[in-house]
Amino acid sequence: MFLTSTDQSLLNGDRGPAAQMAMRILVTMARVYGAERLLDIESAHIDGCLYHGDSGIDFAQKLVDGGAQTAVPTTLNVGAIDLLHPEHFQGTAVQAEKASRLMALYQKMGCQPVWTCAPYQTTQRPSFGQQIAWAESNAIVFANSVLGARTNRYGDFIDICAAITGRAPDVGLHRTENRRGQIVFHLQKIPDRLLEEDVLYPVLGYLIGRRSVSKTPVIVGLPSTAAEDQLKALGAAAASSGAVALFHAVGVTPEAPTLDAALQQRPAEQEITITLEDLKNERTHLSTVPDGKISVVALGSPHFSLDEFAQLRPLVQAHPPQTEFIVCTHRLVLAALQQRGWLKEFKELGVDIVVDTCVVVTPIVKARSGVLMTNSGKFAHYSPGNIGFQVVFGSLEECVRSAAAGRVWRDQTLWEE
Repeated sequence: MFLTSTDQSLLNGDRGPAAQMAMRILVTMARVYGAERLLDIESAHIDGCLYHGDSGIDFAQKLVDGGAQTAVPTTLNVGAIDLLHPEHFQGTAVQAEKASRLMALYQKMGCQPVWTCAPYQTTQRPSFGQQIAWAESNAIVFANSVLGARTNRYGDFIDICAAITGRAPDVGLHRTENRRGQIVFHLQKIPDRLLEEDVLYPVLGYLIGRRSVSKTPVIVGLPSTAAEDQLKALGAAAASSGAVALFHAVGVTPEAPTLDAALQQRPAEQEITITLEDLKNERTHLSTVPDGKISVVALGSPHFSLDEFAQLRPLVQAHPPQTEFIVCTHRLVLAALQQRGWLKEFKELGVDIVVDTCVVVTPIVKARSGVLMTNSGKFAHYSPGNIGFQVVFGSLEECVRSAAAGRVWRDQTLWEE
């Protein structure tokens, strides 16, 4: 593998032991990937700040002790505790201390403490074609698909190594030829109303993720008016049920002005038709129990945007929750809610707003077991395994009205032909 003089200097320890260790790890992984060289990156997003065990703290501490500093603008994914509202944490004092210590270590390395799985909603928004090294599955798929930036799926420890060195292996989705669509999904006779509804997108994403696995899907038939939050939900669900790191939506996403462009003028490997019946079946697949009593409603995976809060507000005003109701978001949205006077209003209505973390990576839900209802494909996928809750999936309105009733309420017209 070709190394530049700067790469070799880092390997030699000229910028200190932490940068040397980071470059050694990065070069080793690049060889595993089969990369012939490294490339410069413009930004990084770090998932390793989420506490899973003492090994994460040991690794971060070694980097800090070695003088590690990020070489590119670097944001932080969720941690395991809401630092602004620690009372939300339902774990032990020892867990809280370790989670906070790990988060502090990454700040010492120069990472920006946005603490969000949706850095693209903050000031860290890469431009089209920019090479980046992002971790966190939904951030990866959004950056690649919706923004047209270029990142592979980076995981814990490799993400911070890329941030410290400013380099990444020149393989995978960093390269144009690997970004071509492979499987084409044709939406057939989907009602116009449903195509405009937010609830469609996590369901469609979950179906596409399961059928694509790790191949790059192309979607034909989405409206050109699809909003960023809808595409966010689609990508997050596809990255949960499969290993999707990039999708193309013809006429919607930047690398797919046409189907030919998305396929890079080559034939598709496979073509699949998606009908309304397919979507109904997939919606059912997202729930693990029949409709009935619920214990908690959880929203915000990926983190809720200000636009999503604007949709939520009139719904909870009309139907105040009588069930535990949690919304996860980040600090910039929290500040915007406070500025508008909405934060106090949501609290008075019984909505718990959590920042810096989310309900499926740390103990936040007060109920110890039961049924969690959500409009998030990602929450629906991970809640049973991560926090032991059964799941019911529904639209935003269905979640709110169910929280008011204490049991699942359905809009029977949503999925009609």
